[in-house]
Amino acid sequence: MTLVDVYLNAKEHSTACKVCPICNGLACRGQIPGVGGKGQGNTFVRNYQKLHEVMLNLDTICADTTIDTTSDFFSHNVRMPVYAAPIAGMKPQYGSDVTEYEFAKALVVGSNEFGTFSFLGDSVDINVFKTIAAVSKQANGLAIPTMKPWEKNGVGERLDLLAETNTIALACDVDAAGLVFLRNTNPRITNFSVDDIKYVKDNWEKPFIVKGIMTVEGALKALEGKADGIVVSNHGGRVLDDGLATIEVLRDIAVAVNRQMKIFVDGGFRSGVDVFKALALGADGVLIGRPLALAAIGGKEVGVKLYLEKIQQELVETMMMTGCKNISDITIDKVVVK
Repeated sequence: MTLVDVYLNAKEHSTACKVCPICNGLACRGQIPGVGGKGQGNTFVRNYQKLHEVMLNLDTICADTTIDTTSDFFSHNVRMPVYAAPIAGMKPQYGSDVTEYEFAKALVVGSNEFGTFSFLGDSVDINVFKTIAAVSKQANGLAIPTMKPWEKNGVGERLDLLAETNTIALACDVDAAGLVFLRNTNPRITNFSVDDIKYVKDNWEKPFIVKGIMTVEGALKALEGKADGIVVSNHGGRVLDDGLATIEVLRDIAVAVNRQMKIFVDGGFRSGVDVFKALALGADGVLIGRPLALAAIGGKEVGVKLYLEKIQQELVETMMMTGCKNISDITIDKVVVK
């Protein structure tokens, strides 16, 4: 099986996604439910476009050594600092006949077999979180369940489900507060405050990551709440139109945080070159959503591994051409922002 086979198969099993040759948000503007960006889809499109305004500094006069892409995820060694972003809703979002269990298992097993981890998505249906908790437990806890910013009874129920799973970390995509159709559910989506972050930290012993940070102020609030990490994210452009791209705000956030917590980023990353740019601008790791979701739909665990291997090869080639032998060598001087 090749990646071409994987995506051809994904096209047959994902009727809501066009499985475009370039996943840039242009063909699916405004398709929500679906995989597009909100409104005119400008934020999704901008995520992709602005990544290509970060240029690389070529530097090949250096020692010819083995390139090392390994990194650290809260004391867990990973083969490459790239992770599957949290996605759920196979039927409503992707129009897929793949079940939530099959999808989550493909992401977790494929990521683990490659040598990294997957974030897993939540839904108003508690059975979805029960599924990802079970998948995490089956994988000896080597996954990162990502809950929505529910009011406290919803948070508490999900923490209880994870109690016996040995899960290595928990995330919350606080930007999901913009999913207005979840405002009338029970439990309902809320805006998370600093106190809400502290509440999770008080009731969860492992690392806690706040996803959906797009400003320095937001990052400092997460830090005040004692979060262990953040994901610079605009929810793939799905919660606010005409927003800034994640790559545009990453550097300022990284400077302000000053390594007091881990910084991850998502939004339009499609290659190892893109990953390199994020690391140079201060990220500790990158989350990839739609392409990995399609790899899981079209090729299960094998598809996920194939896609991650592609990203790693591209990252290695970029490091080789910029004088970087390991991840710590990827610094701000390796790129130029137009």
